[in-house]
Amino acid sequence: MKNTRFTAVWYTPFVILVLVSLALAGCAPAAATTPAPTSAPAATSAPAATSAPAATSAPAATSAPAATAAATSAPAAGQPVTLTFYYPVAVPGPITQLINGYIQKFEAANPDIKVNAVLSGGYPDTLTKIQTTIKGGGTPPDVAVLLSTDLYSLVDSNAIQPLDSFIQSSGGDSFTSDFYPAYMANSKYQNHIWSLPFQRSIPVLYYNKDMFKAAGINDSKGPANYQEMVADAQKLTKPDGSTWGIEISSDGIPYWLFQSFVIGNGSNVFTAPNKVTFDTPEVEKALQDFSDLSNKYKVMPTGILLWANMPNDFVNGKAAMIWHSSGSLANILKQAKFNVGVGDTVGEKGYGAPTGGGNMYIMKGIPADHQAAAWKFIQFMTSTDIQADWSINTGYVASRQSSYNTQAMKDYLAKTPQAAVAPDGLKYAGPELATHDNAQIQKFLGDAVQSVLTGKSSVADALKAAQQQADQVLSQFPD
Repeated sequence: MKNTRFTAVWYTPFVILVLVSLALAGCAPAAATTPAPTSAPAATSAPAATSAPAATSAPAATSAPAATAAATSAPAAGQPVTLTFYYPVAVPGPITQLINGYIQKFEAANPDIKVNAVLSGGYPDTLTKIQTTIKGGGTPPDVAVLLSTDLYSLVDSNAIQPLDSFIQSSGGDSFTSDFYPAYMANSKYQNHIWSLPFQRSIPVLYYNKDMFKAAGINDSKGPANYQEMVADAQKLTKPDGSTWGIEISSDGIPYWLFQSFVIGNGSNVFTAPNKVTFDTPEVEKALQDFSDLSNKYKVMPTGILLWANMPNDFVNGKAAMIWHSSGSLANILKQAKFNVGVGDTVGEKGYGAPTGGGNMYIMKGIPADHQAAAWKFIQFMTSTDIQADWSINTGYVASRQSSYNTQAMKDYLAKTPQAAVAPDGLKYAGPELATHDNAQIQKFLGDAVQSVLTGKSSVADALKAAQQQADQVLSQFPD
């Protein structure tokens, strides 16, 4: 941001005489108004995060790379860089308070940088806002948390810049090797790294251990496969409808939880950024299994179940088991008045789940000083201690393996063993559906899932239609 200064002018008597003469002649020009300096918006003050780690300054990016677009001049001495940071909220809990607490710590360690955090809605809302801003010629945020699966669409729309130069200056492979490989896989495309994992998750099974005991079910672990889950759900479902054996959301992002059935069947729904496999026998069987929970076994309500209602149904005893994000763990444990068990989601062949959640991206075309500041901010937010605290206070999986070696995390896991299930479950995880024009492709599969669950279409017809729609769109991307 340039600093506009007022300039003092000393007038000689001769100049004064000339000015007076001009004024008397009615020809004196209007005095030019010097604009006042624009103040950078102050970051909103917020309470510090609960149990936040001691403020540790993230390592500064040494020799930050030059801007990919034309860079503005660096701000004048003493004038901080102000970053605009968009972040979505997808699970209940004190997310905003935590984010603001981290920003306070970052700003304290980096007084030359201010961060203006903007709660941008859900993941789809955040993506739409950024894409609309770019298409309209507006100014996008400097940094944003977007779905890791938005990568190809963001690259295709020229909205983000690669982080290779920043990463190289910060240690290269030694810097990135600490992140879980399953999460870093969502960051790479065309031999570039485009983002870093931040609020990452996988779906997990939450179960009511008290209900398990009362029904004579081993409560030390969740079901190991689909057949066991059905059997447990049948014992837990009450004939009067007051308690369902299981509830699995099918609104919002219905493709995501459905992928657990598919991956647990030993398959997945895509093989490349331009290739989906919606109509294979394994995927068809997975969708039939999903539908059978309500339509055949009667252990789950019929119709579309709302994502936002699942944690409430669980803590209120309406559902004995639910599938939901690992990021809901802290809130569920806080609200439940019973012993909560956590297990892995399953398919017919065993455990399986897609990775999920958001990465941090730097938008393309921002000034060089904003790029360097944004990289410092991303380093801080994905640092070992912050990721440990973030996981402890939310339930998201810490994206760094070293976070699980911190004393804070060791102490937390000793008291809350449920939190160890999600990171351990990464060994059963497959990649979340991610393709070009991803929102559209995900919608095709989500619509197919919903049409089957609501009885509007057969499994085969729904998935065949989704495959044809996806093939037509992806044919434009010959990767």
